[in-house]
Amino acid sequence: MENATSRKGRNAKVRAWVTAERHELADLLDGPRDDQWDDPSLCAGWRVREVAAHMSMGFRRSLPATLGEPARARGNLHRMTDRVARRDAAVHFTAGLAAFLREGAPHHPWTPPVGGYAAAFGHDVVHGLDTPVTLGLDRRVPKERLRVLLDGIRPKAA
Repeated sequence: MENATSRKGRNAKVRAWVTAERHELADLLDGPRDDQWDDPSLCAGWRVREVAAHMSMGFRRSLPATLGEPARARGNLHRMTDRVARRDAAVHFTAGLAAFLREGAPHHPWTPPVGGYAAAFGHDVVHGLDTPVTLGLDRRVPKERLRVLLDGIRPKAA
């Protein structure tokens, strides 16, 4: 069984990787031409700009503003994230989305509603690969990071 000290050390490592993923994505988002922000992403119905808006949402929106969103989406997390990403992508200057991601990366404690830092890391890796694949860029997640992510996947029982 894992003790509190080893869990704290593992969380610190995963948080460092979350920060690295966010910085690397912000660097990639500094590069698209204006027209590439409208390229369809791998997330159904989203363009590069919606992915960037989604990834930077936690750094741009206050906690009170964010807490009201699930109620407006009638408790549907997917509906909420889609609506917020679309709305924010239409309002925010694209280069500003990269800046929000870069500035929020090192100190922001955002994690998904379940799963803690490991889930935040998985979220950031998956969406962090969407943009480079969409734009035809060669971005690879370091093997050490992928190993931890893949080791955490547990198949559902049939």
